[in-house]
Amino acid sequence: MSQLCRFAIASDPHIALPHTIDQTKPRFHLVEASILAFEAMLAHLEQLGLDFLLIPGDLTQDGERDNHHWLIERLQKVSFPVYVIPGNHDVMEPMGDDELIGLDEFAALYQPFGYDDPQQLWYSREIMPGVQLVALNSNQFDAEGRQLGCLDPQQWDWLRENLPQWRDRFVIVMIHHNTVEHIPQQSTHPLGRRYMLDDAAPLRQYLSTQGVKLVLTGHLHIQDVATADGITEILTGSLVGYPHPYRVLELHDDGGDQRLEMKSYRLRSLPGWDDLPAASRQRTEENSFPFMSRFVSLPPLNLQGEDMITTAHHLKSFWADMAEGDRTFSFPDLPPHVRSMLEAFSATHPIDNNATLRF
Repeated sequence: MSQLCRFAIASDPHIALPHTIDQTKPRFHLVEASILAFEAMLAHLEQLGLDFLLIPGDLTQDGERDNHHWLIERLQKVSFPVYVIPGNHDVMEPMGDDELIGLDEFAALYQPFGYDDPQQLWYSREIMPGVQLVALNSNQFDAEGRQLGCLDPQQWDWLRENLPQWRDRFVIVMIHHNTVEHIPQQSTHPLGRRYMLDDAAPLRQYLSTQGVKLVLTGHLHIQDVATADGITEILTGSLVGYPHPYRVLELHDDGGDQRLEMKSYRLRSLPGWDDLPAASRQRTEENSFPFMSRFVSLPPLNLQGEDMITTAHHLKSFWADMAEGDRTFSFPDLPPHVRSMLEAFSATHPIDNNATLRF
């Protein structure tokens, strides 16, 4: 029995310096606490003897140049290696300007954190003996400048050329968009599919043929573990959203059988937020109505008028509960077809936060 590595995952920190925050914009998460939350998490992780930290995207609130520069400077002071990839909020445009970085700049800016080639937005390295990190970029732009979530052809070619050579190692794939559904009908629902990789199924199937078993993602801001096509995907919630989670994992090799021991932590208080979970949950509930009203008005529920308004208000805590992970839902006061659809979001096994996964 041997421990291959001990590492942490912190996703979607949405770093935002005070002068970059639009105070008029309602949001679910406490972006104004992002700096304090990141520092508190690092202070804890520095005590744990980690081999490395992974951050699967949305490093900054909206790609602001000042926020990227702050984060880069801070990560250079961390005592263990840090590996990052871009999220959709990190690269809002193909080309940057005075205020925002562009997708074309990301690899060069974050060269100390995984990138060997400043012109290539994906990379791989053996981060510990026998452990290979494959870090992918799921952010693309179409001809009209619209942001997409998929792999580009060059990245697919690189994967097909290189992944077979790492079959004798335990491969960890890190990508921002989800490759496995974490909520019912995520790949087809108008609100859910924006969080899925457009080419999720082909990627899962190819990874599986190459012996890959583990994918790490963010983006959806919930704690969840799900499996499809032989791929186990660990989705980690946002550090600045309820319940402010991050994970510490230990990978062991038991004579050829790997197991991953996963423990989730939550930030409980920060300066100015003595009860951070309560303040954060209240923020989510106060700003939930626009999202929930749209959610219940779309297929398959198609609620309209007073039914839509009443149900959306009834569900003000729904997304906070989803974000927490390992929740079982019961809505006895709702109509049967609404109840059955929403209760399908219940966790079937309590593995979203703390578990031992075997491969």
